[in-house]
Amino acid sequence: MSNRNEYDEASYPEVGPLAAPARGQLLLKGVRPYGEGEDVDVLIEDGVIAEIGENLTAEDGVEVLEFDSLVLLPGLVDIHVHLREPGREDTETLATGSAAAARGGFTAVFTMANTAPVTDDPSIAESVWLKGQALNLCDVHPVGAITKGLKGETLTEFGMMADSQAKVRMFSDDGKCVDNPLIMRRAIEYARGEDVLLAQHCEDPRLTADASAHEGATAARLGLTGWPRVAEESIVARDAIMARDYGGRMHICHASTEGTVELVKWAKEHDIPLTAEVTPHHLILTDEKLETYDGVYRVNPPLREQRDTLALRQALIDGIIDCVATDHAPHGSEEKCCEFEHAKPGMLGLETSMPIIAEEFVLKGDCDWRWLAKVMSERPAQIVKLPGHGRPIAVGEPANLTVVDPGKKWTVRGEDLASKSENTPYEEMEMAVSVAATVLRGKVTALNGEVAG
Repeated sequence: MSNRNEYDEASYPEVGPLAAPARGQLLLKGVRPYGEGEDVDVLIEDGVIAEIGENLTAEDGVEVLEFDSLVLLPGLVDIHVHLREPGREDTETLATGSAAAARGGFTAVFTMANTAPVTDDPSIAESVWLKGQALNLCDVHPVGAITKGLKGETLTEFGMMADSQAKVRMFSDDGKCVDNPLIMRRAIEYARGEDVLLAQHCEDPRLTADASAHEGATAARLGLTGWPRVAEESIVARDAIMARDYGGRMHICHASTEGTVELVKWAKEHDIPLTAEVTPHHLILTDEKLETYDGVYRVNPPLREQRDTLALRQALIDGIIDCVATDHAPHGSEEKCCEFEHAKPGMLGLETSMPIIAEEFVLKGDCDWRWLAKVMSERPAQIVKLPGHGRPIAVGEPANLTVVDPGKKWTVRGEDLASKSENTPYEEMEMAVSVAATVLRGKVTALNGEVAG
């Protein structure tokens, strides 16, 4: 079993020359770290925070970004996205997905394995990693498949992918559940030996055949096949017990029910190595949106009822649910503009995630900016043991940063987003918060909605 340190740099690939820390200086003026205290200046040198103070100056010719008392946060980390490459470049590419991430304030993302071909081989993982590095808009870490072809039958070579140039640290069949308990047990045992994280899409397929909506009053009224909570909760309970008995780290993707909250709480109370994420859409949207039969609202797991939404919100505040992940899932218009039950499940999320969380939790007074940094940067990085990201804003730390404007409103329009697809459930919604700048290793990757390069 590995004895790797929580932030052992060797457990992740070295940054290549194309994505090396920016040389020279960058000066951020008039920012407030974590939205606290008076305005300060942050001087970055060779990709590292060199000085924090008032009235700092830089050498001649150095890039200086002037802000007016804006919030400075650690760069955001998303451990659940779908960037579709290889295979579905008609809906998203690593380039367009990385641009969306940069505009959304993210400095690192983990892209799921349900590509075509599936990321179940070291060579595919390496190609994703290397292309992400060449783009250098955010760190794109490939997630390896748990089973070959996502078929749930034969485990992939965790060790080979973990030791590849991409150094894969997270494995998931997301989009499908590893529902065979014996396969899942073997995966947990194998993952424990490699010290990698397993992320489970919790859905018993025997309970969700032909389902497209949450099993409840709305689905019954609309004539849609219902997806019961137990389909998710039964797998959460099973995998929590397996993690307890076999010692592997287990992560629950896109928690969506009140019962899942209770199960995760139970696991944490019993010191089981289980973590969980929640998406922005499961925090603010309910199945009442389905009244229009608009395929943009079809998602997996489905939008639930208000009691689930309220339970998830409180669980995120209380730390029962560990972090926010977007489950950014681009689809073409022909895959969404059809009968609801035939629409592909998934929504865009990279550019709207932080504004939604900020408005719903920070601006409304339930939480502060430090909390947002925790659930959208620090905790995700800790879950995947990612070095260099989600770090404190302090001298000597890597300059992976996000500058947030809590007073600049903007209107969501799918055609204006960086993603190649337009399937946002927030079309024409006004956001109260925006990303002013994103900095990756001292390089500005996005500024006022414009992507660098």
